[in-house]
Amino acid sequence: TRLAVMGNGSKRGLGRPVNADAVLSLRGLSGIVYYEAAELVVEALAGTPLALIEAELERQGQRLAFEPAEPGALWGTGGGTIGGVVACNLSGPRRPFAGAARDHVLGISAVSGRGETFTAGGRVVKNVTGYDMGKLIAGSFGTLAVLTRVTLKVLPRPEAERTVLLFNQTPRAGLDALGRLAGGHWDITAGANLGPEATARSTVSYVSGAGGSVMAVRLEGARGAVAERTAALRAALAAAAPTEELHSHNSRAFWAEVRDGHLLPPAGGAASMLWRLTLPPGDTPRILDRLNDIGGELLFDWLGGLVWLAIADAAAGDGVDVITSSLRTVVAEAGGHAVLWRAADDMRTRIPVFGDEPPARAALTRAIKRNFDPRGILNPGRMYDGM
Repeated sequence: TRLAVMGNGSKRGLGRPVNADAVLSLRGLSGIVYYEAAELVVEALAGTPLALIEAELERQGQRLAFEPAEPGALWGTGGGTIGGVVACNLSGPRRPFAGAARDHVLGISAVSGRGETFTAGGRVVKNVTGYDMGKLIAGSFGTLAVLTRVTLKVLPRPEAERTVLLFNQTPRAGLDALGRLAGGHWDITAGANLGPEATARSTVSYVSGAGGSVMAVRLEGARGAVAERTAALRAALAAAAPTEELHSHNSRAFWAEVRDGHLLPPAGGAASMLWRLTLPPGDTPRILDRLNDIGGELLFDWLGGLVWLAIADAAAGDGVDVITSSLRTVVAEAGGHAVLWRAADDMRTRIPVFGDEPPARAALTRAIKRNFDPRGILNPGRMYDGM
């Protein structure tokens, strides 16, 4: 029996449509089984809602440093599970500074397509031996094994955070400014550049009321130090354009909107085709003109290393194959990767969502799949056709 592996189903629109006979739901496999704040470790069953884990960490003044995304809004679904976060390797705006989700996985327990249970890693880093299966399973989208339990390292939450906004920047000027700030002494922990369409969708009044584009950078740390760095940064940027700052509540609300996709065109809207481009941040300005030639709405996160491109359905139309080919060529030449993050089922069936792998890498992918899931029963076809 071919199985569609699912937690809350918040990301079922991500990847190719799964060709399954039944749903294997992990929703009942929920709960935090171990949390030792002093040891900076949390362990939870795979079906545990991410919101539940984050609420418990919040009570202890801690957090998941990779800032896991809750992108259900992109598909009109609800909140996700910790197993889904790890399986899809989802990380938020802190990704360039704290690493990806897979970098914070200490251990996993899972069941392979052979029906064999296995455990890798553990609660203490010094006790971890053998292959780092957590890094392999993270980002496999449930095609190799069904996660049943995950162990993650956590970090203390900073005492304060603020966000500096720089208004009325062109995409190129905003990206150039992000590059300079990232290479400076400001110790920022997030950087994004938003166009006027994105800022208008924000619930934070300083952002939605901007009436144009906004470049945003976040600073975190001790309260006094953050206040001083914020004032100095605003003074340094004042010659370029007007600035503003968001304090704790508004800052956290804004970056949650960036993280979870609330500033992108909503599901069911006129721009249902959404691409996620990952690039070396310094190379994004170099291909900006070519991205603009393709058309659509752009939003930049990860200091420019993550680019969201939303294309209107009417603009895509029958030219979707041309758009796909052009986009992937441009991104590949810059050393990046393009994933079709949201589209209609028929489009995600026809277009390689994750792109075509080079022959050597494709052979390795098939070999790993055969080893973990020889009968192809776990999320068949979700990442690649025939797998």
